[in-house]
Amino acid sequence: MYFFVYGIMSLVWLSSSGGGAELAPPLNLTMITMNTHFNLSWSQDARHHGANVSFTVQYVPSFKLLMSATQWLTACENTPHTWCDLTPRKLYFQAIYMLRVRAHRGPLLSDWVLKEFCADKEAALGPPSRVDLAPTGPLLDVTIWDPRSSTNGSMKELYSRMYYRVEYWEHSDTRSPGKVDTHVNTVTLPDLRPWTWYCVRVQSRYDFYSKISDFTTPHCMQTEGAVPWWQILLIFSLSGLVGFVGFLVLIYSGLYCYRTAKDTLFPAVTMPPHFQAYLMDLSPGSDAPRLLTTDSEAELTCDRLSICPQVVPLEVNLPPLSVSTAPPSGLEPDARHNRQDRGGSGDSGVYSMEGGSGPPLHCSRDLLSLGTEEPWDGASAALLGQVRMEHMGLEAEAVAPWGVRDEGIVDMGV
Repeated sequence: MYFFVYGIMSLVWLSSSGGGAELAPPLNLTMITMNTHFNLSWSQDARHHGANVSFTVQYVPSFKLLMSATQWLTACENTPHTWCDLTPRKLYFQAIYMLRVRAHRGPLLSDWVLKEFCADKEAALGPPSRVDLAPTGPLLDVTIWDPRSSTNGSMKELYSRMYYRVEYWEHSDTRSPGKVDTHVNTVTLPDLRPWTWYCVRVQSRYDFYSKISDFTTPHCMQTEGAVPWWQILLIFSLSGLVGFVGFLVLIYSGLYCYRTAKDTLFPAVTMPPHFQAYLMDLSPGSDAPRLLTTDSEAELTCDRLSICPQVVPLEVNLPPLSVSTAPPSGLEPDARHNRQDRGGSGDSGVYSMEGGSGPPLHCSRDLLSLGTEEPWDGASAALLGQVRMEHMGLEAEAVAPWGVRDEGIVDMGV
């Protein structure tokens, strides 16, 4: 009974795993290549579609298969995809490699599927990476850029005998294109008509393995015609005119620079002789402007400067003069005559006009008190005397309107 149940469970597990003890191997191994880009592709057995199946890809140079212990190199391991990029492995272009692929799902493994690959023989050749057109009169120059490898190198380094086929035709007629084969990268298309649009396409070729690339995308450009004689004459005339104008400008600039230098170094108007003698006098006692070379000369030519404080003069504010006919207060008329009799020659500040027609003129009491009530020093006394003299002059001018001034001095006292 136990063995019966175990047999049924084994049959159910085998049917769920694909109907066999092993997985079906990958199918249709194909190398998809372009220059040095290599990609291995395969297909999965229909019985395992949707199942959790992964793949492993390994490679080894073919000559190592003859060795007793062959060491395979893994390119892709447990990948769920049905392709593997071998470009990063940098396979040698002229070598022959053996590739193998197998499927696995859990503990189940499929058989290895082998494929031999030689890049030099099987890799596809790509078209030129770039094509440029340039008109040269009624013709066209075609510049071709080599196909590039995976390392951005030229494929001519791997295919030394590679060449290009150039096809060209008029834009309006594609039935019979012209063909030019060239091993160089620049070619001039012959037998073209001027002022006509032409289209060009290029393909790469390698005859040893009969490799032919696809054509590039067509490039179209219009040719140019011969230059008319009047355009040539016009260009020549303009060039001559520009050259002549440039020559005149050069001569004028030279003459201007010459005259400027001559007028600066040798002026027509010279300095008077006495000015020249003055400026050329370099003796120590001369006052001509010159640089001082030593400290002793600086001491001789420079004077000492003394700075003194500014003396502020004493400001005296005089009261306004008053003209009065009455005698000053506190002074009797007889007292005036008594002071005169005493023979004093000092200034009393009171003047009389004897024989005059005008009234007497009296000085201010405040002015007279400056010399009697407060002590003064010598400078103050001198200033007071000056003020009195000026005041006397003012009194004499004030008396003039009333008549002839009395030249006698009356009542002079301090």
